[in-house]
Amino acid sequence: MLKYASYFFVGIFIGILAAMFGLGGGFLIVPTLNLLGVEIHHAVGTSSAAVVFTSLSSAIAYSRQKRIHYKVGILLAIPAVVGAYIGAWLTSFLNPAQLKTIFGAVLIIVAVRIYRKKTVEPSEIKLEDVEVNYNLVPIGGFFAGIASGLLGVGGGIINVPFLTYLGLPIHYAVATSSFAIVFTALSGATKHYLLGNVELSWLVLLVPGLIVGAQIGARVAKRTKASSLKRAFAGVMLILALRMILKGLGFAVP
Repeated sequence: MLKYASYFFVGIFIGILAAMFGLGGGFLIVPTLNLLGVEIHHAVGTSSAAVVFTSLSSAIAYSRQKRIHYKVGILLAIPAVVGAYIGAWLTSFLNPAQLKTIFGAVLIIVAVRIYRKKTVEPSEIKLEDVEVNYNLVPIGGFFAGIASGLLGVGGGIINVPFLTYLGLPIHYAVATSSFAIVFTALSGATKHYLLGNVELSWLVLLVPGLIVGAQIGARVAKRTKASSLKRAFAGVMLILALRMILKGLGFAVP
């Protein structure tokens, strides 16, 4: 009983972080499952399925807060699904290890830029008043999908910086990223399920906590100042970038 309770609370912790930063949670689910003894391909597949529930729970919470830019989210998600398949296909021709090292270094620069970027509170600007170049959104979504499929990174680590670059305040960017990840994660989860990479027993253990944690994380994000959320996201992004570089260099990091 204690064992199952521990998985529930692990799911809550991951769900909180995933919802707070619009990352889906795969960056924590995969190493957690791997450390618990799940073979890496099954860990990735099970994580993809779990992220569907995490992002959906986050999206529902952010929808209630009216912070999702639906047009941007759909324009981001559709080409990302296509890009993810292309990225997965490119792994047969390119060296993912070298690319992870380069991409990780780029992410460090992006993290620094996000940290220094001026923030706007949701109370200072309404979602419908935010001006976005819609022509650029599908392009960014497509390349985000390629990076996701090629490097095994979650969509949120690319979506959130890209959306803030386009002018969405950090709170709206996180919420919209959570919404977009529902579609990309569902696509990846379906593919992994057909390949037999989804461990349903682990999925059942983690999903309840992930759903609860995502609801909590969305509420925490709502009460967090934009400047604090921005700095926290930059910090998480820096950690993920360093992890990606180390994995690309061949270090055995979870």
